[in-house]
Amino acid sequence: MSSWTTFVLSSPGDEFLNTERRRVTINAAELNEILEFAVKIARQAGQITLKYYRKEPETKTKADGSFVTIADREAESYLRSAIAEKFPEDSVLGEEEGETRGSSGRRWIIDPIDGTYSFVHGVPFYGVLIGLETDGEPTAGVINLPAVNEVIYAAKGLGCFWNGKRTAVSAIGSLEESLLLCTDFLACNRYGFGPALAAIQSRVKTSRTWGDCYGHVLVATGRAEVMLDPVMNLWDCAALLPIIEEAGGRFSSWQGERTTNGGDAISTNGRLFEEVIGLVSENLE
Repeated sequence: MSSWTTFVLSSPGDEFLNTERRRVTINAAELNEILEFAVKIARQAGQITLKYYRKEPETKTKADGSFVTIADREAESYLRSAIAEKFPEDSVLGEEEGETRGSSGRRWIIDPIDGTYSFVHGVPFYGVLIGLETDGEPTAGVINLPAVNEVIYAAKGLGCFWNGKRTAVSAIGSLEESLLLCTDFLACNRYGFGPALAAIQSRVKTSRTWGDCYGHVLVATGRAEVMLDPVMNLWDCAALLPIIEEAGGRFSSWQGERTTNGGDAISTNGRLFEEVIGLVSENLE
């Protein structure tokens, strides 16, 4: 593993920076320090959510039909404050409060509660998500699942860890032996992925709806092989890509593009990536 990670910042006119083209270099020790900080604040944000978990928190419905609770707002406010204090020149994008621009070339992307539907219904499969980009490249990710006491984190070149121990995707190489997960199978039909889902589902050993970030965590930790999400936002994906990749898997859009901004997402253990994307491409509506 190289001790330095170099990112080229954008040229003049970039929406975040108005500087000459330059390079941001992060050595392994600095990246590890950033990751430790991200894990620390993800844990603290998780504690904030637990104050309201299974306690009928104040809940509102947003324009897109999703929920937002007082726990979302308090956790995001805490994360923003902690990041601003530690890294005042960094940008921060959050699901609930939008974006605060910075000048460092780094951007934190936070989702205080991914899986709010689960949270509101007292189901423990929700998580606090923190992703870090450097010049637009996914650099680090943390997922805290406070209700099940699991924290998964990774940074580029440093590996993926599950409650402090190195973790990796499964070694299963055939769909016939695989576990398929999806946040919402019916949503796949609504968004034009129905035939593709059916093709994959007909091949796998079994399927479950252990969804939202929890499903992707199961892939990263070798407990499932494929996770499908037909609708995703940047803050849903930013933490996932580095975690899945550092665990040895592949994270992409349904079109097979390596991106956190594709509007949908697939996580695989890597060995099944080409087969899954092939089935999708053959069966998209």
